[in-house]
Parts: sequence; structure tokens; C-alpha cells
Amino acid sequence: MSLPDIAGLAGAVLVAIAYFGNIQGRLQATDVAYSVLNLGGAILILTSLWFSWNLAAAIIEVFWGLTSIYGLWRAMITQPRAR
Repeated sequence: MSLPDIAGLAGAVLVAIAYFGNIQGRLQATDVAYSVLNLGGAILILTSLWFSWNLAAAIIEVFWGLTSIYGLWRAMITQPRAR
């Protein structure tokens, strides 16, 4: 198994953990951790796609990453800051 394959699999695991955590009620879609897991997953999957190109998969991962960045931004501005 190549390094890009491992990166893609690790990315898929991160996205699955975020999704499963959300379904279980342990991670809210508004949590920073949820967006970080999804963004990390999208980056790793895109890394693997760089070596084995698939346009449709790349488009969805770019969308997934941008959506995760938006979610991360929203989570950071709406959560109260510790003083």
C-alpha cells in the first residue's frame, strides 16, 4: 500500500469518525472538533487524489473542505471564549 493510499484511508476514517460521532450525539455539527475532523479528512483524501486523480471525488472533497472551513469559522465565532 502506498503512502497516498494510506493518506486517503486515514482521511476516510476521520470523516467516518465525525459522521458516526454526530449520529451518536457525541459530536454536534456546530462543534469545532466536528469541523476539524471533516477538514482533516478532506485534506487527506485530496492528497491521495493528487496521485490517483478522480475529478468527481476531488470536487466533492473540495466542497467538503470548504464547508468544513465555514463550519470551523462559525463554531469559533459563536462559542463563548474562556477568560
